[in-house]
Amino acid sequence: MSEEWEPNIVCIACNWCTYQAADMAGSLRYSYPPTVKVVRVPCSGRVEPEFIVEALTNGADGVIVGGCHLGDCHYKEGNYKALRRFKLLHKLLTELGIEPERVRLEWISGSEGLKFAEVMTEFDATIRKLGPFKFER
Repeated sequence: MSEEWEPNIVCIACNWCTYQAADMAGSLRYSYPPTVKVVRVPCSGRVEPEFIVEALTNGADGVIVGGCHLGDCHYKEGNYKALRRFKLLHKLLTELGIEPERVRLEWISGSEGLKFAEVMTEFDATIRKLGPFKFER
């Protein structure tokens, strides 16, 4: 019997919003795929592009970064910083021949547990369509 591939998805979540939404999703029993591993960071603005590339090169098939809605950042402008970095990263991934759909940025507030579950489910489906990520050095 062959083992069926399951995606490995890393969700880098802002402590103040997206991580709280993940907690709410669990508390309210909104299900999302077990393929999603949530990593908490103080702010989405703290996520360096290198973190995302490192996740991909070390076995992640997709990476999703979640932060506060624009204008609602606990640190005032962290999510704007994340947005600027994300746009540059998308260009770089495209130039390297990596599907930019493997990396996603979402604004999910702490009260949006259902949205968190829906976004993770949708992202899991996207990664399944793309298949396993193979990094060639």
